[in-house]
Amino acid sequence: MTYFEKLSAIRKQMSEQQIDAYIIPSSDPHISEYLPDRFKCIAFVSGFTGSAGTLVITQNFAGLWTDSRYFVQANDQLKNTGFELVKLKTQGAAEYITWLTEHLEAGNTVAFDGKLASVYVAKQLIDQLQPHKILINGTVDLLDRIWQDRPALPKEKAYILENELVGESIPEKISKVREAMKKFNAGYHLVSSLDDIAWIFNLRGSDVKCNPVVLSFALVEPAKTTLFINGNKLVQGDKEMLEGQGVTIVEYDALEEALRQLPAGETVLLDPKRTCYAVYTQIPQYERVIETLNPSTTLKACKNDIEAEHTRQTMVKDGVALTEFFKWLEEQLGKEDLTEIGIAEKLLAFRQKQHDFVNESFDTIAGYMEHGALPHYKATEQSNAVLKEEGLLLLDSGGQYKTGTTDITRVVSLGSTTDAERMDYTLVLKAMIEGSTAIFPKGSKGYQIDAITRKPLWDRLRNYGHGTGHGVGFFLNVHEGPHVFNTANIDIAIEEGMITSIEPGLYREGRYGIRIENLVLSVRDQETEFGEFMAFETLTLCYIDTSLVDKTLLDQKHIDWLNQYNNMVYERLSPHLDATHQQWLAHKTAII
Repeated sequence: MTYFEKLSAIRKQMSEQQIDAYIIPSSDPHISEYLPDRFKCIAFVSGFTGSAGTLVITQNFAGLWTDSRYFVQANDQLKNTGFELVKLKTQGAAEYITWLTEHLEAGNTVAFDGKLASVYVAKQLIDQLQPHKILINGTVDLLDRIWQDRPALPKEKAYILENELVGESIPEKISKVREAMKKFNAGYHLVSSLDDIAWIFNLRGSDVKCNPVVLSFALVEPAKTTLFINGNKLVQGDKEMLEGQGVTIVEYDALEEALRQLPAGETVLLDPKRTCYAVYTQIPQYERVIETLNPSTTLKACKNDIEAEHTRQTMVKDGVALTEFFKWLEEQLGKEDLTEIGIAEKLLAFRQKQHDFVNESFDTIAGYMEHGALPHYKATEQSNAVLKEEGLLLLDSGGQYKTGTTDITRVVSLGSTTDAERMDYTLVLKAMIEGSTAIFPKGSKGYQIDAITRKPLWDRLRNYGHGTGHGVGFFLNVHEGPHVFNTANIDIAIEEGMITSIEPGLYREGRYGIRIENLVLSVRDQETEFGEFMAFETLTLCYIDTSLVDKTLLDQKHIDWLNQYNNMVYERLSPHLDATHQQWLAHKTAII
């Protein structure tokens, strides 16, 4: 079926069921950012492959709401599909609800599949549409009938990580969750988010590309813990180990019946942003639900000493792979045809040589020249650019290792560059250094670090549309909450042990893009009469290209930081490199 035919088939069902507007979120029953193939509904219906967006379909309009990271991509992918781009003003906001109130009438019906909508979004719909006397139906799946070859749920095996790797046992983690439940006087805690479940049970798998998670739910009680998972995913030894630690294993699709059997009057704690509406409505007297952040989300974000040390070791492995890659790239440029797809595959090959490497942590963004201006660009056979000995290459990539997760962006010069490119590069570098060297009072929030980082760009009347940083898991999701460094006034403090990216950028549409990204660990700095202060330890180990730096735009402190950082990269990586790579890296990290 073409996209027009799919749209027509959906509208036909809408007409038959008297639905005036149908909503398709980018989600799954676990409210994940990255999805198993079975739940890539927006891509199936419209062709848009970005990780964030919402489709709204009426009989005379079909639109995709998404944020500035995807404007160019969406404009391109939505051509000749029947869908048009609606640009979000605020990333993550459900602005389509306002559109619905303006375009529907009293008595109209809005429908969605409750398995793909969070409790938070569903309640927004109810709260904002009901006053307009618009009806809401959250039990409608209009895709299954027309998706003839819809992928099945993944069947890959799952496995349990050793305590020595993660630093805490399953019973210790469950005990911490139960302590948090007591504070809310909750008798049950429903966990739907895959990375939280992975953390609680030291469980990993490959059900979602690039994210080592497993489709599952968990229900924690004061004296019992149930893991809902396809039993065939676990080997007998892991099943026995889980059961020996007090975990009851039940089939994945048994959750809703288990919820319906909960005693009336019990209080259930769940995260409304990480629980789907369909599951929520199975809880008896679901008005007795406590809606708050999953306790495990904060516990998971604060890495223990063992996780932090494993991550430091992982950065050495990743840095070696990146050094080998960039040396290869420099030497092969002009000698053979190098493409965006080809160099991404080569980088993966270098990472695969490293011990404990499992997979990429996301699809590599290799953006040459104007493609670098697309923050979430992914090369296709149609867009696959050939690299030349000129201009800028932006490379954003990462690895999943059993000892940690990496995410790094570098921009390198492939030849002749302009004064404007060097100025923009230097200002982005200056911004990254400002964020990385920030010292801040304990309790500071992500939006404060975001502003500190952006100031060198603001001073020159420049800005970027995405956030400055996101949390990163330990051999888990490369995007991890609850903290984030962006402009939103989110009341989540930066805590010791959190790993976060610092990645300012500048994007000149149709010309080039620049982003420089390191991961940092939040650490205690010192205490004074004015209180406790925190700082960041830079974890990422890969040289920063100094050939693009305009020193006149930097203060001495920025030059000193750059020299010290590049020297640290050499000192940490050189023992793991042969003589030729050592010599090459010594040149790249030379003092400026």
